Amino acid sequence: MDMDSTLITIECIDEIADMQGLKPQVAAITESSMRGEIEFAESLRQRVALLKGLDATALQRVIDERLQLTPGAQAWIQACKQHNIKTMLVSGGFDFFADRVQAMLGLDVARANTLEIIDGKLTGRLLGNILDAQAKADYLERFRQELGLRQDQVVAIGDGANDLRMMAAAGCGVAYHAKPVVQAEASYALNHVNLEGLVALFTPLVAHAASPSATTCH
Repeated sequence: MDMDSTLITIECIDEIADMQGLKPQVAAITESSMRGEIEFAESLRQRVALLKGLDATALQRVIDERLQLTPGAQAWIQACKQHNIKTMLVSGGFDFFADRVQAMLGLDVARANTLEIIDGKLTGRLLGNILDAQAKADYLERFRQELGLRQDQVVAIGDGANDLRMMAAAGCGVAYHAKPVVQAEASYALNHVNLEGLVALFTPLVAHAASPSATTCH
């Protein structure tokens, strides 16, 4: 699953930028990237560069004041646990938030980008390789192989163009309140319900096809 605007209601980088008085500029780049108009890695570099000099305490403020789980997220993850479905958050956002969301929901795995912080300030740079669309797909494939699952036993959920390769690597891709380019490629599109709609969508299929050993969603 994607994180920003999927498992949580906000785009974290837009809210960080708001602390710097730069939300409109950063949000515009975010929207363009999600529509597939600008390559994700470049858009992320541009947005992170605008945050240079921001006090790192702004990250915790976003968690304390603005980060909220998407309605239905807890019900969806609880249903996954009940059916022995392993869960992974894989985000082009930041691990500062992904780790918190993992703890809140009890997810099995969380992967995201790391902001560089020196002397308590954001440097405007990222550490390590950027977790982009291909990296999302690669993490999904690696997790699938570790679990010994077939492709048709994997579901990927996202809302932006950066999720398309991950969704293509899964047996089933779900567009959640997604951009048109994502809805066009998805197996299912949820536009009028919250994440609890995933329970209604997949639980009957899981119950029908369940095996003693592994996750299954077709």
